Amino acid sequence: MIEYEANLVCKKMNEAGRKRVPFLFGVDFEMTKGFFFESPMEQNSVLFSLEGHSNHSEAEQNSSVLPLLIKKPESYENYFSKFQIVHSALKKGNSFLLNLTEKTAIECNLTLEDIYLRSHALYKILVPDKFVCFSPETFVKISSSGEILSYPMKGTIDASLPDAEEQLLNDYKETCEHNTIVDLIRNDLSIVADHVQVRKFRYVDVLETNQKKLLQTSSEICGMLSGNYHEWLGSIIFDMLPAGSISGAPKRSTVNTIRKAEKINRGYYTGVFGYYDGETLDSAVMIRYIEKENGNYYFRSGGGITVNSNPEEEYQEVLDKIYLPL
Repeated sequence: MIEYEANLVCKKMNEAGRKRVPFLFGVDFEMTKGFFFESPMEQNSVLFSLEGHSNHSEAEQNSSVLPLLIKKPESYENYFSKFQIVHSALKKGNSFLLNLTEKTAIECNLTLEDIYLRSHALYKILVPDKFVCFSPETFVKISSSGEILSYPMKGTIDASLPDAEEQLLNDYKETCEHNTIVDLIRNDLSIVADHVQVRKFRYVDVLETNQKKLLQTSSEICGMLSGNYHEWLGSIIFDMLPAGSISGAPKRSTVNTIRKAEKINRGYYTGVFGYYDGETLDSAVMIRYIEKENGNYYFRSGGGITVNSNPEEEYQEVLDKIYLPL
């Protein structure tokens, strides 16, 4: 896969949109690099699937091989040291919400391609021998009429717990976190669109995993782009990066704290990728992400931290998000 500097990806998106030429794009969290394919259905160096758009047939997979995923998480003590950096920034008022992530070593008896082809997710992408992503989270959608929509996801709970949905909807910390991210995404959309509004607030989705069911809360936010938006698709997307749901609020100071706490680049994890068909655009936040590094597999996961967060609960949430949606 050929990578470009992020600003060149933005430029290529604008040019292709102006010509109404379909394309696939991706950009990393740090906004330093990305990839771009014109007419992506004609290439197979990167496999992708976005809600009905895919560059491959759904090959029959041997599901008789039961998936095995062994987690080798970082110690709670190491996680807590990062949490303290984040919590200190929150108490000082430098952030109201921050998404703290972990890189967890795993063992798995499936290849990245196996995981890609067998997983069930709204958004999937495979860069062979680099990473696979099976994300449930939309970044933004743009319709042929110029409506732009986002569906921030914040707040999860084990669906098997007693009264799980009621617990989730009434959880004070989760409610605060969701309110903050909805406000941030609404402000992000207002940078590029008019008539921005929250159309649906805190509805519950079910996420199926190979280990358990999870409940997750989302909201729907919409706005209208100007009539010539095709010519500025790259600029529209890049003006809203990094995605608010996986960084926090306010963005600039929060990203600085993320760098101090995490100490490693996220790369394409929590970046975005998307597909433009010549009329509409659909894009995803690259969460639920496994990368291959020196022959080893690592699962990247995280969660939103607020001043009210409990570090033990946050650590457990990071581990709960390590799963295969098969």
